[in-house]
Amino acid sequence: MPPTTDRPPEPILLVAVSARMLAELAVRAGYDVVALDHFGDLDLQSLCPSVSILRDLGRSGGMAELVTAAEDIEAPSVVYGAGLENRPDLVASLVEGRTLLGNAPEILERVRDPETLGISLREAGLHYPETLTPDRAHSADPRKEWLRKPVKGGGGRGIKRWQGGALKKTEIVQARVRGLSCSVAAVADGRDAAVLGISEQLVGRKELGASGFKWCGNVVPARLPRGQRDGLLEAATAICAHIARAFALRGLFGVDLIWDGSRAWVLEVNPRPTASLEAIEEVYGVSAFTAHVEACAGRLPDTAPGATWPDGRASGKGIVFARSDLRAADTRAWLEAGIRDVPHPGEPIGRGHPICTVPAHATTPEDVLTALEAGAADVLAQCEAATRALA
Repeated sequence: MPPTTDRPPEPILLVAVSARMLAELAVRAGYDVVALDHFGDLDLQSLCPSVSILRDLGRSGGMAELVTAAEDIEAPSVVYGAGLENRPDLVASLVEGRTLLGNAPEILERVRDPETLGISLREAGLHYPETLTPDRAHSADPRKEWLRKPVKGGGGRGIKRWQGGALKKTEIVQARVRGLSCSVAAVADGRDAAVLGISEQLVGRKELGASGFKWCGNVVPARLPRGQRDGLLEAATAICAHIARAFALRGLFGVDLIWDGSRAWVLEVNPRPTASLEAIEEVYGVSAFTAHVEACAGRLPDTAPGATWPDGRASGKGIVFARSDLRAADTRAWLEAGIRDVPHPGEPIGRGHPICTVPAHATTPEDVLTALEAGAADVLAQCEAATRALA
């Protein structure tokens, strides 16, 4: 779907914890953008004008620092990515005086609230795990598995098994659903939605340096038996249509869910561009950033690219995490190898922090996963060798 003539004012400011993916999608689609994030990775700097609050401004801190830094960047339009969906107050400040391409703060308040989301889904006959606030946690059935989760988390951070005990006011407990962890990427026009594709979420894989419930990448399409694919597609389409309608979503969004073999259980909604979009573009042939801009203007794709299951092509990415305190290797060659989110040579990387993103493409998702794990092993070996050499 090519851009229309009534494009939003440019340049478009892209703001996220890591803005590289958004920048790559936008530049590929022909948009003029400027990026603002924490890291200032090598490949982001080569894509478009960018500002890093750590590398360029010498600041540290959270999302508030990003929004403060945005005040000094002249850009009439803005798209926000990961990290800001949990801070409607900061989104309100970010978009002041700018055209917002995405969901407004009042929408974030509602769709990111577990109780509001759960009620809406259940009333529509859709599935949402039993979820209890701290004042109701005493009623949790001890025969069930329970997870302790931040009310407004992300990337699996802070999720732990729960067998009783006090909770913080900012936490919930949720019944654990066993199955395949998936994410649906979709785009909405405020009334309806079009599914762009479905990915399998990679969670806690030790081969990528991750553990626990930490998100560490995705594979498109999900590794599912042929007999279950239509069921997941049907459920994902119904879920996205309902959420878009009930919460008046605009632009790209994602729905994290568990597929138990016959039902899709919604875990949360990410009302902004999601991390699976690179692989979705590769496999389904859609321009995600164009779809986002068009949908924010009220125009959905003529067809839903993700309405069928792709055969013979697969893609994915793995986020490689440091297993100990490291120094990055000479990463300049990584750019030529297609590695993404590339740190600067010799950059210190703390244990548990992301090093980079390794991509893979193949004919099957199984082969993609094998390639991701091999790429991660190579990155870790290079960084561990560089760290020993600098000790």
